[in-house]
Amino acid sequence: PVDDLVRVLDATRPEVVYTHNLCDKHDTHIAVAWRAIAAIRRVADASRPRKLYGCEVWRNLDWLRDEEKITFDLSAHQNLQMALVGVFDSQISGGKRYDLATWGRRKGNATYAASHGTDQAEFASYAMDLTPLVEDPSLDPVAFALSAIERLRDDVAARLTRFRPA
Repeated sequence: PVDDLVRVLDATRPEVVYTHNLCDKHDTHIAVAWRAIAAIRRVADASRPRKLYGCEVWRNLDWLRDEEKITFDLSAHQNLQMALVGVFDSQISGGKRYDLATWGRRKGNATYAASHGTDQAEFASYAMDLTPLVEDPSLDPVAFALSAIERLRDDVAARLTRFRPA
């Protein structure tokens, strides 16, 4: 798969690649993200995308600290989005309502994005910026993902400590 992806990247030279995030809970999604990173690291600089985003699917990314979240405004072309999510018809008709769940998550992301301000988008999706992993191949994707979790941990600990009753 990595060789195939390298050939696709060389042939298409995309500016941006969207894949799964490194904290997804679906094993095949993690495997895809790893292979995307490996392939992009192997292509020549001229074919390398400027950005690599790991998008939320089986695990939300609302837990990322706001300054680390890449937010995509998905308010436009709602009909196209629903049609694309509806591609999973065999699963949807079998009781797994990806269409409604995806729509709900996107609406929730937009609504909960800012606690003290009006919504900037009607629907939104989040991603991790994985670009540093292809700009610096010495970075370990495991350490990269875990460092985001540690920053969340530190943020939670600081808030809990700050507002602890006397």
